[in-house]
Amino acid sequence: MSETHTVRLSPVDVEFEVENGETVLNAAFRQGIALPHGCKEGQCSACKSVLLEGEVDMLKYSTFALNDMEKESGHVLLCRCIAYSDLEVELLNYDEEILAKAIAVKTYKGRIARIEQLTHDIRGIEIELGSPMKFWAGQYVDITVTTQKGETITRSFSMANTPDQTQKLSFIIKKYPEGKFSGELDSGGIRAGAEVTVVGPYGTCFRRDERQGPLILVGAGSGMSPIWSILNDHLKSGEKRPVYFFYGARTRNDLFYLDRIAELVGNHSDVTFIPVLSHANDDAEWQGERGFVHQSVDAKLKQLAVDGQGDVHACGPPPMIDALQPVLFMNGFETERIFFDKFTTSAGATPAH
Repeated sequence: MSETHTVRLSPVDVEFEVENGETVLNAAFRQGIALPHGCKEGQCSACKSVLLEGEVDMLKYSTFALNDMEKESGHVLLCRCIAYSDLEVELLNYDEEILAKAIAVKTYKGRIARIEQLTHDIRGIEIELGSPMKFWAGQYVDITVTTQKGETITRSFSMANTPDQTQKLSFIIKKYPEGKFSGELDSGGIRAGAEVTVVGPYGTCFRRDERQGPLILVGAGSGMSPIWSILNDHLKSGEKRPVYFFYGARTRNDLFYLDRIAELVGNHSDVTFIPVLSHANDDAEWQGERGFVHQSVDAKLKQLAVDGQGDVHACGPPPMIDALQPVLFMNGFETERIFFDKFTTSAGATPAH
């Protein structure tokens, strides 16, 4: 029988058990307690907290996420903490709505039902699960698959479908030069019919209900995946608020879902789609916006004079997110109205998307 310890969280007055060798964050996930998190492997600092009482050991982590001075002052990363006693932890970042809407992380069996080529480097896949999974629009899962050559790969991908589709999950995946999962999709190492294990849901960049002001959606690359889920879930909810849907790409060849988007915009007058191309200087036929997507977001927010009203969901590569943050702050958005999902490449199970 494995030894367990009690973790007490302040200031939210929540308690849960952590098993021997289990990280504090994974223990919380397992019991349906949604603590702040991002990469889950000690690189992003989203789960940084203060250890008030108890003893922990820290698994390997990046000093960018937790520097030595912070560690000496009692700061820890919950995704790296192994408990050796009962703990009392002060959360630095928490959201009452996230805690209230927590869904226990579970393991599901499934198979890849379909693989499609959306652009030269964007793939779509569908996974059929053996049992239904509850999740919120904008969340992601860890997918583990064994290739034809016997290599087991785990990657994190955001659902593109809406939460009412509980047993058929769809994903939009970008192919990276060194990306094993996406590379195997193209080489035939991962095929339709392959069995997969899906663990989740994870992520705090999900759609919020009953909010005021416009909904600003910003995606680039495979960041379309959670944005597409959030957009369609919002429209199914029946809530009425203006939606500004930005999508950044290099050229017209990198755009996809255009027919679906045109139909959606045609049926919903409150949705405005703004594609932005960064490498369209030689494209005389392109009538849309040019430059980087954060510049178009800035111009539109200034034109609308929203002054921080509304909610922003932004999903895509780190440079896009990093460029967008000062734009949003300068336009009056408070951190509690901004939800980011920063996609990274990694050798481990991180939001590689």
